[in-house]
Amino acid sequence: MGLVVNQNPTILINDGNSSDKKSNPKLTLLPLIALIFYEVSGGPFGVEDSVKAGGGALLSLLGFLIFPIFWSIPEALVTAELATSFPENGGYVIWISSAFGPFWGFQEGFWKWFSGVMDNALYPVLFIDYLKHSIPIFDELYARIPVILGITILLTYLNYRGLHIVGTSAVLLAGFSLFPFVVMGILSIPKIRPKRWVSIDYKKVQWRGYFNSMFWNLNYWDKASTLAGEVQDPSRTFPKALYGAVILVVCSYLIPLLAGTGSLDSDSSEWSDGYFAEVGMLIGGSWLKWWIQAASAMSNLGLFEAEMSSDAFQLLGMSEIGMLPSVFASRSKFGTPTISILCSATGVIFLSWMSFQEILEFLNFLYAIGMLFEFAAFINLRLKKPDLHRPYKVPLKTFGATMLCVPPAFLLVFVMCLASARTFLVTGAVLVLGFTLYPAIIHAKNKKWAHFISDEDISLSNRDAADVENMALYVSDETEVSLLADSSSSKIEKVSKILAEG
Repeated sequence: MGLVVNQNPTILINDGNSSDKKSNPKLTLLPLIALIFYEVSGGPFGVEDSVKAGGGALLSLLGFLIFPIFWSIPEALVTAELATSFPENGGYVIWISSAFGPFWGFQEGFWKWFSGVMDNALYPVLFIDYLKHSIPIFDELYARIPVILGITILLTYLNYRGLHIVGTSAVLLAGFSLFPFVVMGILSIPKIRPKRWVSIDYKKVQWRGYFNSMFWNLNYWDKASTLAGEVQDPSRTFPKALYGAVILVVCSYLIPLLAGTGSLDSDSSEWSDGYFAEVGMLIGGSWLKWWIQAASAMSNLGLFEAEMSSDAFQLLGMSEIGMLPSVFASRSKFGTPTISILCSATGVIFLSWMSFQEILEFLNFLYAIGMLFEFAAFINLRLKKPDLHRPYKVPLKTFGATMLCVPPAFLLVFVMCLASARTFLVTGAVLVLGFTLYPAIIHAKNKKWAHFISDEDISLSNRDAADVENMALYVSDETEVSLLADSSSSKIEKVSKILAEG
């Protein structure tokens, strides 16, 4: 297998030999559905709080019926159009950069990566928390720390071994995590009393907790866009995967909730994190409780894998367009971004002491800011670049596309308004840090303190004919080919000429 090595020895560019493609296969439809499922949901674990915060079953059930229409489907449609228009690693970073320039693209990437690492730090902890109910030793600090470190190292190694392994693992984990709820749903049918589904105690409704729970359980549809460059035939695969994931996520919430709330007379205050294990025992017995506990624990592993893959390939994508040093774009022999994975894993280890309750509002707030920028970029590109090559396009005119974004935008602002003063303070500190990092990176680039990928490093030898045609349209359309590089017209013309000849 031949390799062309550019001036930076850490960047290996494939020469298109088929043997390399066999060793680093692309993501296909089913693994991508599983990865999106874990980016967004991972199963019904954690939705129990929506029953408690909603004062009964009614608001929870209505929420998971209505919120996907006004939130999940619009975000999935926007992601499908933009991810297929820019089928490169980096996802939303490239969308924002194309619409509003590299400064805001960098901020978007920093916010999403920072919140992703914080979110990912919780999954090894939640894995232990689910098991400690049956294995009490995991409640002791001396047992928790080595197990958390071991899980983090093992899952990081799986990410290193290849994205196709992560995708296959996600498919298997999703099947194992969801099947006990199918069994629970079947067993609950004789015990269901429909009147229990409309129960509500308005005195117990906690609106902040309710909306935060709904929002957190139905967001992150855009996260998989950071892997667009690793997807086989993204223009066809991405829209199908998003549609399939929307159906899978909604069903994975509604079926367990309908079974649990319809068959039991439990008070809403009992519905807290992990309560589905008790529901399983009351409906099917202790064997079903153990199965659901094991499924809950394994689901957290799938959530970790999907989140780390997206975070790592986001850094790789930012490096490939010159926003970060080229070392973040270096790949292992398995095609995975080694340094980016290690960077994300280090952040996970340092932040694993935090609890989910401490950062839920913070993650939602930071995510809401990023999504508002993505909706704005979607509309901006429709107006500014109507001729942009869009393999998949939301079947609406510009006005209709704008109206599609209005309900989720109002929801985003509403969730932000519910945040506490502490969340505003922490988010403000993160924003200031991002504003400071951008000029610092530009200064490091100008001083040549680190190597950055430039236009001269671009090679098309590892792209097939379809990729070349799509990239030619993209580069000739964009003025930010290398977003932090010298973007003079002569250099862009040079790159466009090379692409056209390719």
